[in-house]
Amino acid sequence: MRVIGKYVIIDPTKEGHVKTKSGFELGEKHREDIRYREATVVEVGDDVNGVGSGERIYYDRHAGFDLEIDGTIYKIIKEFDIVVVL
Repeated sequence: MRVIGKYVIIDPTKEGHVKTKSGFELGEKHREDIRYREATVVEVGDDVNGVGSGERIYYDRHAGFDLEIDGTIYKIIKEFDIVVVL
């Protein structure tokens, strides 16, 4: 698997359920309070700088699109959607 240009293939971290102060349980997709999500970089394009495969990142949760490869769902984002490299 190889990505080109300024695209990055990531594997988003599963966050699970979170319990609010009032006792409601929110699923991963219903958390409006968190703008950025954590992921692990799988592969980077030829023109990407500052991040490499295997690194953990935070990216804009509205960015990119999903792609299924060999039964695994990955997310494809652009380099500028990455906000933090851990």
